[in-house]
Amino acid sequence: MKYSSYWHDTAPVFTAGQTGPVAGRVDVAVIGGGFTGLNAARKLAREGVSVALLEAGGVGSGASGRNGGHLNNGIAHGYASAKAHLGAERAHALYKAYDRSIDMIEDVIAEEGIACDFRRSGKLKLASKPSHVAGLRANFETIHAEVDSATRWIDRADLPAEVGSEAFHGGMLYEKTAMMHMGRYAHGLAEAAARHGALIWEQAPVTGRSRNGAGWLLETPKGTLQAERVILATGAYSGQHKGAKLGYFRRRIISVGSFIIATRPLTDDEMAQALPGDRTYVTSMNIGNYFRRSPDNRIIFGGRARFSARSDQQSDAKSGQILRRGFAEIFPQLADIELDYCWGGLVDMTQDRYPRAGEAEGMLYGMGFSGHGAQMTTLIGQALADMAMGRTDTNPLAGMDWPPIPMHTGTPWFLPLVGQWFALKDRLS
Repeated sequence: MKYSSYWHDTAPVFTAGQTGPVAGRVDVAVIGGGFTGLNAARKLAREGVSVALLEAGGVGSGASGRNGGHLNNGIAHGYASAKAHLGAERAHALYKAYDRSIDMIEDVIAEEGIACDFRRSGKLKLASKPSHVAGLRANFETIHAEVDSATRWIDRADLPAEVGSEAFHGGMLYEKTAMMHMGRYAHGLAEAAARHGALIWEQAPVTGRSRNGAGWLLETPKGTLQAERVILATGAYSGQHKGAKLGYFRRRIISVGSFIIATRPLTDDEMAQALPGDRTYVTSMNIGNYFRRSPDNRIIFGGRARFSARSDQQSDAKSGQILRRGFAEIFPQLADIELDYCWGGLVDMTQDRYPRAGEAEGMLYGMGFSGHGAQMTTLIGQALADMAMGRTDTNPLAGMDWPPIPMHTGTPWFLPLVGQWFALKDRLS
């Protein structure tokens, strides 16, 4: 078994980056080479703006290349909860922004000719307990009536056509949801950005950030870059840019591990036994699971197996064992199937689990996608590019207050307590 991301392992290698030292002056510097930063750089370069991107690892090496491969529309929270927290107008607008984000990804793929196995599959949110059915169905009825008619309810009797498991008691289908190969999309965005003129340096963490007149001087181990504006798109991986003075953001972001396993390629018969509906799937537990079919017929199965801020081989292996047990409980007919991959990554959670984008500390930023970022990051990347060019009306997160998390300085010491709380809620629900 490989302890590496399936998306990384099966994507082309990016070869259009800069090989020389970091140097020069640009209009906009982007820190972070995930979907947010890459699409910001791509948009700016297409518009003729000089732009450089600095990535601490390789493009797509963070959360953009370590997730479950879902492009889910809708809000991660219950819609009624979102209305209560944000107000009806903001909740409605945010829901529609997730819809637009998937449309935008589809458009970018077509514009740039990116081969990444994009497909509108629909997402099925599954009630894991009989007691979850009423709440999930109430959420469906509100969404269907107020914001998304492309949804439907599936009773338990009809679930066998969708998922080969006795573990569930009904489900809500979001028909606009899609899936794609995350590594190939990241590679395609990076290639497109470079093709349009963006300068991309990999293995170039920011080790210093200081004012340089009206602009900024960014220091890296490979040299220095001058920029009039800076876009910050580092999310849960902000700690890789140790000299960039990102304390403001680290006090507002909780980095939480999310872990995934992938089976060997299944036969068509094995796949039909497990995922006959061929959708993206997510369970209704607080510490739940998500799964889908890969382009080469594996089941990719993930979840918040352990509340940890670490993702390394030792931590991933422990989480993989927990995920294997969860997989066997849901799909006992495949309990002994071989696993080819196990990996983890960090999710950039906010306290209220809503993303944020705006301007702070002299930089434009987009982060806090809270496990629902594979789709929204493309749209926010374009919104940040627009903001850098003076357009301020395309950011769906504008004006959202973002207070620091009490007693949090960047190291989430409280994660085990949070995990115990959610586990208790799951037992009692």
